[in-house]
Amino acid sequence: MSGVTHAAPPRWRRGEGRKALLWMSPWLVGFAVFFAYPLAATVYFSFHRYDLFTLEFIGLDNYRYFLHDDRAWVSIKNTLWLVVFMVPAQVLFGLAVAQLLTRLKAGSGFFRTVFYLPSLVPLVAGTVSFVFLMNPSGPLNQIIELFGITAPDWFGDKDWAKPGLTLLAMWGIGNTMMIFLAALLDVPKHLYEAAAIDGAGGWRQFRSITLPMISPVLMFSTVTGVIYALQYFTQAMIASRVAAGVTDSPGSSFVPGYPELSTLTLPQWLFHAGFRDFSMGYACVLALLLFAASVIFTLVLIRRFRTFADGQGGNP
Repeated sequence: MSGVTHAAPPRWRRGEGRKALLWMSPWLVGFAVFFAYPLAATVYFSFHRYDLFTLEFIGLDNYRYFLHDDRAWVSIKNTLWLVVFMVPAQVLFGLAVAQLLTRLKAGSGFFRTVFYLPSLVPLVAGTVSFVFLMNPSGPLNQIIELFGITAPDWFGDKDWAKPGLTLLAMWGIGNTMMIFLAALLDVPKHLYEAAAIDGAGGWRQFRSITLPMISPVLMFSTVTGVIYALQYFTQAMIASRVAAGVTDSPGSSFVPGYPELSTLTLPQWLFHAGFRDFSMGYACVLALLLFAASVIFTLVLIRRFRTFADGQGGNP
């Protein structure tokens, strides 16, 4: 029909909308100031040559330079290595420790404290201590050599530096372990009892009951672990400096990644480009790449975990 008019929304509904915006305003302001504006500024500066003093539009030159920056590609390869190997090792080790603690009949509180304490150690102090413990004449290598095995130079050998960082990450699994422990203790006991009556063994119970029930926590730990690995900076920077015997002093020009760029991660190269070379425009390109990788990994992992949960008839 023609000439149909739509009534204006009631005044009370308009009032509710304004109230909703008022209650959301702290989040909206925070989103605009701390996310939307920095992201827009990063995109803007990526098209410029910017050294904190002068600003010159150069179009896509920073992006072209990235395609031919060998160290950027090395840092990407190292960062992906950490995502593929360090994150699963950390998540699986945290889950295994939590599963073990749920089986302890006595002393569980003591062992929970023991496994959680390393996560309270400051990152710099923990990394420095770990490098000294794992040096060629350190306690760990002495124990390995007792079994007749030639111990590696963990942070002085390019083939062992990233595995050394992985061991450091596994040492500090306290937070991951506690999250998994809470999730495992929340699984209803009667499900295991019913499965045992039906003849299901330990592995079958873990695969059919435990994993589906803790899948949201598993997804959370994996996603946050991947984002953390993509932003991996402090431990790799400190470990490479301590192993190389380098300190920050006037006129020093240390390039991160010792030995032989094996510990160079994308955030380190971003920092070096922006605050050592003062190529802020190029650093913005690397920052956008890091942001895009975080978004893509997060979306893929969430989709995969949803598929797994649906296939297992998982936890709502």
